[in-house]
Amino acid sequence: MHTLYGSAISGNCWKPAFMLRQRGLPFRWVELDIFEKQTRTAEFLAKNPNGRVPLLELPDGRLLAESNAMLMHLGEGTTWIPADAYARAKMFEWMCFEQYSHEPYIASIRFWKFLEARGADLRAKIEERTPGSYAALGVMEQQLVKTPFFVGEVASLADVALYAYTHVAHEGGFDLAAYPAVTAWLARFAALPGFVGMPCVG
Repeated sequence: MHTLYGSAISGNCWKPAFMLRQRGLPFRWVELDIFEKQTRTAEFLAKNPNGRVPLLELPDGRLLAESNAMLMHLGEGTTWIPADAYARAKMFEWMCFEQYSHEPYIASIRFWKFLEARGADLRAKIEERTPGSYAALGVMEQQLVKTPFFVGEVASLADVALYAYTHVAHEGGFDLAAYPAVTAWLARFAALPGFVGMPCVG
């Protein structure tokens, strides 16, 4: 059985949990409290020296970190990865976009809002990152006006990666009303067979 170490509020942890369910693979969820630094213990650092979740432990004991790497592993041999070489490269393009132009903005601000609820003052950081968040949504909107999913007519791992934090963007204070194509895509993705949203467990 797979073991997934994660935080139920994390979009990055939702990604492999979603794909495990899509593959019908039973898995054990190990909840780690990131606010209590449970990913920084010696025991966990021995498994993932980067001290982050998610971390996927395969049935044979091998370990895999980084959510998009997990998506690639779990998506092997499925229609979530396009067979066409160019479409597959476009999928990788959007997954890179998610990691460099989307997640560092939308996901970070959402997390900082959680920290503010615990007493931190992160207004300056949030203000600095907000324009980049809306820029990412604008890029997504341009594509989703053209195609129902990011790589065409069928959902791919790019959609899984981008859905993770877009569908909880409101928790970071983002208003998606100006992005109707993004909003329609969120609904299309949530209507896919076997869909389970966040939190990751329950």
